[in-house]
Amino acid sequence: MAGRIARSFIDDLVSRVDIVEVIDARVPLKKAGREYEACCPFHNEKTPSFKVNQQKQFYHCFGCKAGGSAITFLMEYDHLEFVEAIEELAKHIGVEVEYEEGGRSDPEQQRLQKEAKTNLYDLLGQCDRYYRQQLRQHPRASGAVDYLKNRGLSGEIAARYNIGYAPPGTNIEQAIPGQTEQLIISGMLIRKDDGKTFDRFWHRIMFPIRDSRGRVIGFGGRIIPEQNGENSPSAAKYLNSPETPIFHKGRELYGLYEVRKALRDIPRLLVVEGYMDVIALAQQDINYAVASLGTACTTEHVQKLFRLASEVVFCFDGDRAGHEAAWRALENSLPGLQGTQQIRFLFLPDGEDPDSMVRKTGKQGFEELIDKAQSLSQYFFDHLREGISRHDLEGHRTLIDKTKPYLQKMSDAAYKTLLIKDLASYTQRDERDLHGLIGSGQGPEPAFNSSPPRVSFSSSNNQQLPPSLVRTALRCLLFHPPLASELKETESLSQIDQPGMGLLLDLLDILKTNPTLTTAALLERWRGTIEGQHLAKLATWQPTLNDPESLQQEFLGAIERLQAQHLSARTDTLLAKANQGVLSPEEKTELQTLLSRT
Repeated sequence: MAGRIARSFIDDLVSRVDIVEVIDARVPLKKAGREYEACCPFHNEKTPSFKVNQQKQFYHCFGCKAGGSAITFLMEYDHLEFVEAIEELAKHIGVEVEYEEGGRSDPEQQRLQKEAKTNLYDLLGQCDRYYRQQLRQHPRASGAVDYLKNRGLSGEIAARYNIGYAPPGTNIEQAIPGQTEQLIISGMLIRKDDGKTFDRFWHRIMFPIRDSRGRVIGFGGRIIPEQNGENSPSAAKYLNSPETPIFHKGRELYGLYEVRKALRDIPRLLVVEGYMDVIALAQQDINYAVASLGTACTTEHVQKLFRLASEVVFCFDGDRAGHEAAWRALENSLPGLQGTQQIRFLFLPDGEDPDSMVRKTGKQGFEELIDKAQSLSQYFFDHLREGISRHDLEGHRTLIDKTKPYLQKMSDAAYKTLLIKDLASYTQRDERDLHGLIGSGQGPEPAFNSSPPRVSFSSSNNQQLPPSLVRTALRCLLFHPPLASELKETESLSQIDQPGMGLLLDLLDILKTNPTLTTAALLERWRGTIEGQHLAKLATWQPTLNDPESLQQEFLGAIERLQAQHLSARTDTLLAKANQGVLSPEEKTELQTLLSRT
């Protein structure tokens, strides 16, 4: 298993990459004073509100509030995952991704592993080209072509999904000579006990499975019904590549690459069961369908889906197998659900699948079915209360017991409260009682936890002083991180109890050991946290006078006033205790020192 990417590498990467160059390659930017600007790529607008600051290596839209580092931009614009964005930026500047010590083997072994994977990508790319060529040229491909035409597929859709044909017999080894061992590792060849090899895919329509970068990582092959005699009577309707060093069924979704290529904005994703379902929907201009690869929808699948869209609709047959698959998807979705995410379930009539249904209803009719799909709450309780009457008091207790383990696993309090509200309505119980009965349980660990600060912006201190001074210091640091070097010592600041003070101290500590970090690199330390959202807002600030001396005066002035206010408040506290005659010897000495400074 891969180790975590080294924090020092992320810091260095964000500092070395030019965010203007990265964004301009995708969204043309224009110079506008000290910054660059464009119409925001994340929402529709006529007047540019999307700003890119080269000094901070940070972008921000004042319209939709999108913002972040070059890493964030690639995740949002290219729909990459965090690690993929890191790898893309590393490739852009020609460096290798570095991992924490112990996370991977020695550098030479890392190089060999990467080289082996690169060879597999290249090899499967060759297989993909070979199968596409066979669909056009092989004399036995007519059955495959007729099948695709009868399903209503156009040449354009077939080309978009790189559909091919695996002819009968042993062919792939001759088509790609000298790669027998690699073809076995990739799953394209199978070696028998006697040492002979044969093609895994034999007389089948071929569907290449692509990763987020468009690289072929595996295949699915469908039997050709018009020429079923060419296959064994026991042959599976669909056959998938096995698990390999670059292909893991529990992580990949068929068609996801094509969705990302077809749509810039992905409001929702439709999860179906088969390759042909995805392609038939695309033929009807429903370009947001993906399919799991012969496995139940896993937690990793769900996380990947929600990184791209806020709504996911699971579409299954209405039979028992379809409901079982839907329930597994729900179980894997609940723990990580957040308030803005929505899951719904669409069950098709008996005998129908998305392919047959969309050909009957057309795009508009099928999307009307999607719009009417069951909510997560509706399906959740319909499933659990099956056989339980609304007036069965004993059944109500059973329903609560059934619901409890699922709700305890949920990490989002708002989502859990909504489900408890529905449970209270059905069982006619008080919501507060149900909260007590269910309890909090053990929620999952957060997917990304990056150096959480010691104190947040909220504080219960009754002697709060205006937090604007802390924010002033924070925004100055974010605008110009080298200001941290102006402070000779920070120990006295740790005694100040103010909202956001812990965050300021964390920034200063980081910059003390990493003085060359950019604003974007600092923000990466708090990726995925509430504090990170606060910092991102403060990072959009622009000073009235953008010169080093003015910034230094504003920053040091805020620090000095924070210290003065703290000393004044501390003096008042000690004087009040002195009037009550309850000062300790240490406090008397401290009070004398404080009074001598005034």
